[in-house]
Amino acid sequence: MLIFSLLVFALAKPFVYDSSNSEHKKGRDLILAIDASGSMAQSGFDTKDRFKNKYESTLKLSKAFTKKRLDDNMGVIVFGTFAYTASPLTYDLEALSYLLEMTTVGLAGESTAIGDAIMQSIRTLSFGKAENKAIILLTDGYHNAGRTSPKQAVTKAKSLGIKIYTIGIGKKSDYDVAMLETIAKESGGKSYAASSAEALSKVYKEIDRLEPSPIRSENYLNQKLLLFFPLALVFLLLCLWIIHQKRSES
Repeated sequence: MLIFSLLVFALAKPFVYDSSNSEHKKGRDLILAIDASGSMAQSGFDTKDRFKNKYESTLKLSKAFTKKRLDDNMGVIVFGTFAYTASPLTYDLEALSYLLEMTTVGLAGESTAIGDAIMQSIRTLSFGKAENKAIILLTDGYHNAGRTSPKQAVTKAKSLGIKIYTIGIGKKSDYDVAMLETIAKESGGKSYAASSAEALSKVYKEIDRLEPSPIRSENYLNQKLLLFFPLALVFLLLCLWIIHQKRSES
């Protein structure tokens, strides 16, 4: 019965999977630095849904943008009075989208620390290995908090070859247009103005075109058959059975 059971088990072709991702990722390390200060609670940014505030509309469009990034290693920085990493660099875009949903307006304070947001983005990017690194900074205010000035942060980003794309959210009178343009220009990126959710959607499409993400690398699953082990045990048991039978006959 034992031999029969082992043969059935062997015919079932038992195996284990050794899962390993391709190390040759072709994408870039990309950080979304999103302003979550108090002013982002203002509504009316989305003309199709006036009750949505700027932060909710920004999150919705940001999640849609991340789904298209295919092979990029992405992370999220949320900033207000201080900046923190809401999601480290990851290829798991579904998890990143979930972590985005866990953030709310005012979670990082009511003020706007743009310099700290860039520095925190740089720190998060330091864990990535891609040659191309970029930051997309979205804000609707003026720099008025934090320990690092935007100038210092941009100098650091520039020395590391990190591009910064800046997006002003809402009316141009609400945020520092000149500073955002300077940040983008100094780092080799580009500055945009998004007065509405529709405009922000177009901005994301433009960035998607300027920083294209290649086709996702394949995941390789190495199948290791365990067929040899039950068959070896069957062979051993058969040998013992034959020996036992011969001894019994003699």
